[in-house]
Amino acid sequence: MKKNTRPEKNQINIPAKRRVSTEIVDDDDPSNKLYNLIAQQPFFEELNASHLQLLAKSAMKMQFEPGRQIFHEGEPSNRFYLILEGKVEVESESEKDNKVSVGTLGPGDGLGWSWLFPPHYAQFSIRAIEPTKTIFFYGTRLQQQCEDDHDFGYELMKRFAKEAIKNLKSIQQILVERTNTKGI
Repeated sequence: MKKNTRPEKNQINIPAKRRVSTEIVDDDDPSNKLYNLIAQQPFFEELNASHLQLLAKSAMKMQFEPGRQIFHEGEPSNRFYLILEGKVEVESESEKDNKVSVGTLGPGDGLGWSWLFPPHYAQFSIRAIEPTKTIFFYGTRLQQQCEDDHDFGYELMKRFAKEAIKNLKSIQQILVERTNTKGI
């Protein structure tokens, strides 16, 4: 007997692209809308359905108005964000309590990776400079899920390492440009 695979009313069938399994999902459930939003992000490309579900269970949408501080350098870090729209400024505090801009991040960029690495304190201050929409992820919850599922942890670590290298190269370029303009 052939099984009926057509979705019922108010349900969608998630395509099997990006190694995502085909499953029936209730489109009226907010967590499923978040799952779909996460699955569409290039940062999470090629994660399997169970890993996307773990992310969705530890996430929610958040919005920041211009000037809103998202992270303060030195504070405990237990979360991270993926920027959907808008722009944030990354700042480092000097010994004289001055903040120095070390770059900006925008759509598709992640921010707040310190939750992953001991001692789990924010390494930079970050504030919105435009209206900014994000996906917020509970880092402490994801840490435990990474411990419980090492494949999931490895997949996340690959993505975070790539993002960290990209950010370090950007900061390096800014430092080189500032050094050259000051004649040092």
